[in-house]
Amino acid sequence: MSATLVAKDLAAGHGERVLFSGLELVVAPGDVIGLVGVNGAGKSTLLRMLAGLVRPERGSVRLSPPTATVGYLPQERERRQGETVREFLARRTGVAAAQADLDAATEALTAGRPGADDAYALALDRWLALGGADLDERTEEVLADLGLAVDPGQLTTALSGGQAARAGMASLLLSRYDVFLLDEPTNDLDLDGLDRLERFVTGLRTGTVLVSHDREFLARTVTSVVELDLAQQQVRAYGGGYEAYLQEREVARRHAREEYEEYATTRASLEARARTQRAWMEKGVKNARRKAGDNDKAGRKFRSESTEKQAAKARQTERLIERLEVVEEPRKEWELRMRIAAAPRSGSVVAALRGAVVRRGEFTLGPVDLQIDWADRVAITGANGAGKSTLLAALLGRVPLAEGHASLGSGVLVGEVDQARALFVGDQPLLDAFGAEVPEWAPADVRTLLAKFGLAAAHVLRPAGTLSPGERTRAALALLQARGVNLLVLDEPTNHLDLPAIEQLESALAAYTGTLLLVTHDRRMLDAVHTTRRVEVDAGRVVDR
Repeated sequence: MSATLVAKDLAAGHGERVLFSGLELVVAPGDVIGLVGVNGAGKSTLLRMLAGLVRPERGSVRLSPPTATVGYLPQERERRQGETVREFLARRTGVAAAQADLDAATEALTAGRPGADDAYALALDRWLALGGADLDERTEEVLADLGLAVDPGQLTTALSGGQAARAGMASLLLSRYDVFLLDEPTNDLDLDGLDRLERFVTGLRTGTVLVSHDREFLARTVTSVVELDLAQQQVRAYGGGYEAYLQEREVARRHAREEYEEYATTRASLEARARTQRAWMEKGVKNARRKAGDNDKAGRKFRSESTEKQAAKARQTERLIERLEVVEEPRKEWELRMRIAAAPRSGSVVAALRGAVVRRGEFTLGPVDLQIDWADRVAITGANGAGKSTLLAALLGRVPLAEGHASLGSGVLVGEVDQARALFVGDQPLLDAFGAEVPEWAPADVRTLLAKFGLAAAHVLRPAGTLSPGERTRAALALLQARGVNLLVLDEPTNHLDLPAIEQLESALAAYTGTLLLVTHDRRMLDAVHTTRRVEVDAGRVVDR
């Protein structure tokens, strides 16, 4: 069905902190709206409001028609205990909830309850519209097309990371919502998955609002951009695609700065003139008093008139200042300034695999012969499930080998941002979890460093596992600055990072002089970061190019 979502005067905040206010948004069929802003600006909060999961502090969200379906797909693909792949897909597509409503309506109809006919008809229409009638058949086709060779009855908790990413992709391809709200749908997708997602989004006839920090994906999909500018406490809408948004935003920021500087210069000039006129007036008054005994009436009259003229000029200048249209100074945005602390160089050979084979269930990596030398900058690419993370674990000696040999070179100090951000997922407060990794640091110094990464007092005392994915990623990046490393291992580092932080990471990598192992599907990062080698992993086979 053709549906339109309208948001009016929305406001949201955390405690006394305002995220956004006065937000107006119309999502019409065919719109693909990119929602951008720094981490913590309220992008996920806004999506949940549009989905009806969070009540706005002010304003309203309306669907036309009211019976339209809205699909919200959150950024973290939670794997629920005891949930099968089939049940996961039914839940994510909305079919499970629609089936429960249909079952309840059928029971009411059988019992002859008043109004049961209308409730049953509505529930049936919703179930059919969401694709409940042929979900099982379509599931088999989509899973086969994605190369996800698993039994739909298998538990999601038994899936590998790559398989879980494909299951999430399948839930999208199977969905038949009237409005789509997608929060970081590109996370964990390989290049093939990104291509499928782009074709899916651009082929939708429904309205779509999406949050993504994948710059290439945004450039290829969105038709307009809404920016939540946390620093300026403003919401700005930009027509056109992502590249047009970047250009318009730069022009708008430059004009805002120029307008403020013109206003500040004019006001300063008028205030200086007013001070001079008041000084002249006060000097005239003093002269008049000093010569009050002078019998020269003409002189006294001249001095009096001169003083009154200066006073009138001063009042006129003050009125000009009052009539100036105030231009607020553009607030300086918080900006991540990161660097990667370098340790003394390691030996010439940093890591090596000789005839290495890793077996995990039905998956086999290898045999692999690979040597990483000092100052190598290696991009590791491949499809989800090909074995990239397993290869990293083998190189670092973190997984037992079924055959062969693995070794780390002398003096190697590893700094790692793993795909799961596993260092900061427990119940321990972030301050304590971070401090355990750098025990020589005083708590005050840890707080200072984390604050530089946008993790202030409100974050450091919270359990690390309650932080957002973006906040946990920034904590992992802060750790790279806290301790020296000479082997940097980054597994999908841009996942959950906002766009300014990604650009800062790219700058830090440009200045980093040690050895780098980089796994990423971010196409612009692959272009931006200088690498000396590319290792491709394909179904457990490793090719060094």
